[in-house]
Formats: sequence, structure tokens, C-alpha cells
Amino acid sequence: MTQIGVFIPIGSRGWLISTTSPKTMPTFDLNKTVVQRAEHYGLDFALSMIKLRGYNGPSEYWVHNLESFTMMAGIAAVTTKIKLFASCAMLTLPPAVTARMAVTIDSIAPGRFGVNMVTGWQPKEYQQMGINLTPEHFAGRYDYASEYVQIMQDLWTKGVSDFKGKYFQMDDCKLSPRPSGHIPIVGAGQSAQGMDFVAKYGDFNFISAGGMGSDINSSAGTRETVGRVEAAAKKHGRDTGAFALLMIIADRTEEMAFAKWELYKTGTDIEALEWQAAQAGADMYAKEGSTASGLTQAIKNPQPTGLLKLIGSYEQVAAMLDEIAVTPGLKGIMLTFDDFIVGIEQFGEHIQPLMKTRNPALAKADAA
Repeated sequence: MTQIGVFIPIGSRGWLISTTSPKTMPTFDLNKTVVQRAEHYGLDFALSMIKLRGYNGPSEYWVHNLESFTMMAGIAAVTTKIKLFASCAMLTLPPAVTARMAVTIDSIAPGRFGVNMVTGWQPKEYQQMGINLTPEHFAGRYDYASEYVQIMQDLWTKGVSDFKGKYFQMDDCKLSPRPSGHIPIVGAGQSAQGMDFVAKYGDFNFISAGGMGSDINSSAGTRETVGRVEAAAKKHGRDTGAFALLMIIADRTEEMAFAKWELYKTGTDIEALEWQAAQAGADMYAKEGSTASGLTQAIKNPQPTGLLKLIGSYEQVAAMLDEIAVTPGLKGIMLTFDDFIVGIEQFGEHIQPLMKTRNPALAKADAA
């Protein structure tokens, strides 16, 4: 069965760059509720991003943000089954510290914790702290990330690292206690370099489920992207899984769901999209298909989100999720919602029960 998880709203406005979308101000209580309800409905995992500065513009998109590791430590203590992933902004934390933070959360939730590796793409996010995203950074960021992950894996598996590389030199660096078991590494590499990094060191790669980001109810680009993840994994003799990222905007009827989307479009924050494009444009090495390239191009077709959007009635969204879930090679789906509290309840109560890929009895009845 394809895994399903939720990308929790740790930043303001969630994933809608709009002044007319739900404000979604991040709090521990909000995120705790979303994850606990996700666990209640049998979802497999929850992931929180790391953002250290938001966008310019009246929507205040991602202007208000909580910190990922401390958030997930708190959520780990109030959940029992669901897997949890925190995101690491690698330029801000030494790998030995990240490794120890991960072990601490693994102690709270044994076997349920993993780390999402973030290389950094928005220059101002780091410049504000005196860290410059130079051309050299963009050219070598996956080499840096590779060294970073190798050190963490040394510490987790052996309890010591003497790694010597271009970016890091460890000197009998110790870690104890070690984790209860394997701590999965995940990433969101879309470029050839990014996919290669995640394939070599990661367990899962979170990919865009759409094509160029304007997709509504069409995951036509998913199969090709999953194939790229599989090819990169095969190159390294690994089984790195592709997880598709998308947004659900649902309601009792198709008309009601699309009315919400039309409302959000009226508030599309052009200033924020221009900020995004300018920041992403700093990556002179970005190629077509990369995250930075997609963010730069988004202003050409301004809308509140570049994610694939599944918009419709509960029955329609369930059918579309089923269609995506059976994509050859796809191992999971990560959900976002326009309104997270309403959305997680809609999914749990009305959409998931209609999904054949989540309910074997439905699939058997349909085949009979």
C-alpha cells in the first residue's frame, strides 16, 4: 500500500501564496492537532520544513515560522505510531549536532524519526545571519551535503567519526547513545545533481507531482519524474523511494471546491512571487527541472501555489489519489491542504474511506 503523509503547516499561509487563503498562523497546538489527527486516521508520516525567512508581500507568506527539530521533538512526545521527519538547514548546524538532535528525538520516539536535508536556495534567508549563498555554494552544495550525511551516518552506526573532506574534518568525534535503529534520510532533489545525492544517501525523495506547477487534477508529469528517481537509485544500487507532493482542495461538491480555489486566486500575492523568482534566480547553476528553475518561472503564470492541485468533490479527489498512488515506482504521497484542520478531517472522514488503494475491501468489491 502506498504510504501517505502530511507536510505540516510550520510556516504562515501553509502552501498558498495568497491574501485570500486561510492565514494558517503556525503554532505548536495547530501542528500537534494536525499530526495527531493524521495519526488517528492512519496516515504514515508527517514532515515539517525549515524556513528562516519568509517572502516580501502582503500575504506574509512564510514570514512567521517555527523551528523544525524542536517542533518535531514536541510532537514526538504526544504521538505513538506516526513517523516524523524534521528538516535540517545544513548551513546553520554542524553535522555532529544534527546527528545528536536526531538521536534525542529517536529516544523520544524510537524508530519513528528521520531527517530531511535542505541545502538552501533563498539567499536572503541566510544572508540575514551572515551566511552567503555564493556561486561556489550553488556549485558545490551537494558535495557539501554528501560529506554532511556521511558524518551523521558514521556517528549513528559507529558512534565515532574521523571523516576528512573538503568541507569537514572530524577529530575522533563521538556520539553516544546511538539511535535505536536506522534513521532515514530524505530530500527533495529535482535536478540531476539533487536526485543523485538523494539516491546515493537517502531513503526517500519528495518530488513535485505536477509538471510545470500549473497543474490542476492532472499528474501527467509524475510518471516521468518517478522514473528519474528510480534511474538515479539504480545507478547506486539502492531503492530510494519517490514520494509525490501535492495539495488537496476538496468539498462536498466539485463546484464548492473550485469556488475556494477561485477565491484564493483573487488574492494571489504577486509581490511574493516576484520575491521568490528573484531569490531563486541567484542559482546560476539551476537547470530546467530543478526546484530553483520552477520557482523562477512561477511568476510567468501567477497563482497561489505551484503544487499539483487535486480540486473536487470527496469522491473525485479519492479517485485522483488512487490514480496517482498506482504510478509505477511511486512509494508515497505527501499531502498539503488549503486549510489544514478542515482538510485533515475531510481526508480522514470522507476521502480516504473512498480510496481503493487504502481500503483493500473496496478494491476487492470493485473487482468482483
